[in-house]
Amino acid sequence: MSEKIYIFDTTLRDGEQSPGCSMNMHEKFRLAQQLVKLQVDIIEAGFPMASAGDFECVKNIADHVRGAQIAALARCNAKDIDRAWAALKGAEQPRIHTFLATSDIHLKHKLKMSREQMLELAVASVQHAARYTSNVEFSAEDASRSDLDFVCQVFGAVIEAGATTLNFPDTTGYALPDEFGAKIRYLIEHVPNIHQAVLSVHCHNDLGLAVANSLAAIQNGARQVECTINGLGERAGNTAMEELVMAVRTRADQMAVHTDIVTEHIYPTSRLVTTITGVPVQPNKAIVGANAFAHESGIHQDGVLKERTTYEIMNPRDIGISTGNIVLGKHSGRHALRDRIAEMGYTLSEEELNRVFVRFKMVADLKKEMFDEDLEAILMDEVLRIPEAYQLLHLGAMSGSKSLPTAAVKLLIHGEEAEQAAIGVGPIDACFRAIAALTRTSSKLLYFSVSSISGGTDAQGEVLVRIEDQGKVVVGQGADPDIITAAAKAYLTALNRLEYLKKELPGKAEA
Repeated sequence: MSEKIYIFDTTLRDGEQSPGCSMNMHEKFRLAQQLVKLQVDIIEAGFPMASAGDFECVKNIADHVRGAQIAALARCNAKDIDRAWAALKGAEQPRIHTFLATSDIHLKHKLKMSREQMLELAVASVQHAARYTSNVEFSAEDASRSDLDFVCQVFGAVIEAGATTLNFPDTTGYALPDEFGAKIRYLIEHVPNIHQAVLSVHCHNDLGLAVANSLAAIQNGARQVECTINGLGERAGNTAMEELVMAVRTRADQMAVHTDIVTEHIYPTSRLVTTITGVPVQPNKAIVGANAFAHESGIHQDGVLKERTTYEIMNPRDIGISTGNIVLGKHSGRHALRDRIAEMGYTLSEEELNRVFVRFKMVADLKKEMFDEDLEAILMDEVLRIPEAYQLLHLGAMSGSKSLPTAAVKLLIHGEEAEQAAIGVGPIDACFRAIAALTRTSSKLLYFSVSSISGGTDAQGEVLVRIEDQGKVVVGQGADPDIITAAAKAYLTALNRLEYLKKELPGKAEA
């Protein structure tokens, strides 16, 4: 029987550190529930010492999510570890994940300590964590650029101190697959007590090699992979969970290992992450991109129609992609809507379903046919949106080839109504100027895009904006059959995210 690879999902921690990807407690909890459906083994819920908000998010997940180990990140110091345990102690299977750099670059320039001091601190920290739980992970930050014999020394010592998982990160995405695999093999051969712990890897994608390096590590003995949905993460991102899992499954003949991931939930989980963060997946992204199973070439189309495996090495149904999207219309009932939403991977309360159903009927009256993407846009507006300091009550815009673009906006701001009119270069610019005046924001618009969610002139328009204020970058997403309204919703979502972030203390970590 093949050996199991443990999937450690860090979308809620490392993935959230992508610019603009901050999530609130409600969003993190919903994603954690989806990760349990996916059957990931470990969910890294956050970095409790980073902020009061992150602590509460981790605690909420630890207290209420069952079916996976819940991990929290902590630097190698007692305060971080105590804080992590305070957040984790209600979990069914808590894990403290502590880290410290081992590379001479980090020791000299960042930590200002010797190898001896680093080793002493690592051992003391793991011992401290082990007083709380027997499930302790130690990560050697920047391990791939560290002296391997020193890493072996550290790993041997922290195992003796109580670590049960050892993580070997390629923190800067510097390694090449053959090189990285050889390093993993060296660890297994030169750490005498390595059999007492699970060897893990955490690869970054700076050279586009995170998945390749992780696969090389598996083939050389690693049995845990740290990854994120859609490959989200610092800089160029992390190992994409969906790519790793489907590579292991599709090439089982070569890999000779397996995961417990329920692959049919991969695509719904990917879409949920996109909906929550507002960060779209590139069309040619492996596994979950819009073109991943699209065939435009006549030769390819002919082959697939005759026999799917001529050009498809995976069945789209295996990752949860439905082949029949146009199933709902204005005459569809509540039960049909609930079933379709469930197929898409979402579980709604009765109150949430009621809100979605009302909005569904409104849009269906305009569009006649509803696609999955239309439903996801409604879910974003009615269920997944961040708590709103600013709510759109009314929007009127006027524009034309010989008229001055003007917009009038009425908002509910912290419970009080306010309205403003403005002139702009175009109706969307005028709308944004009016909203900016009402909210008194000093944020800068970095990015604006508009696209059609589905085909046809009656399609909902989707707008994505990215704004920055005092170093904080957030994204906002909005959808509506009227593109100016969609733009206003996107801008307000981004401003609400900024309001949410203002309540949080800054803090993040690398591994």
